[in-house]
Parts: sequence; C-alpha cells; structure tokens
Amino acid sequence: MVCVGIADDGVGISLEDQKKLFQKFSQVNRNNSGSAYKGTGLGLALCKEIIAQHGGKIWVESAPDGGAKFCFTVQKEV
Repeated sequence: MVCVGIADDGVGISLEDQKKLFQKFSQVNRNNSGSAYKGTGLGLALCKEIIAQHGGKIWVESAPDGGAKFCFTVQKEV
C-alpha cells in the first residue's frame, strides 16, 4: 500500500462534521450567505469511491482549531 497525507493548519473539523464529509452532497463549515463559495458536495464522495475501486481507503484526522489532515491509501503496483 502507498499512503498519502495532506495537512493544513486551518480551523479544523469537528467530529460531528467529520462523519458527514465523505457523504454525497454534504458540505461543512459553509457560509450560506453570498455567492463566494461554490460547490456541490460531491468531491470527497467521488474521491472515496475512486480510492475504494483501487483497493484503498480515505479518512480525515482533525480537531477544532487544530487543522486537518486528509489521508488515503491505494494498492502499490508491483
């Protein structure tokens, strides 16, 4: 397996929101006012499906005010 991680030092993601992150049409920490933010809430759900088709997993490690780290694994070709 190959493991890839991407981290930031942003506001973090609550445990409750982490449960929704990889669901279709789910968006968290979204400001509903104005038109500055665009999206469908499909990006991470699609990533999860594609990674699963390659025998891998995707997850997030985060805490409020502690940034977030997204990780995924895929099968390593031999």
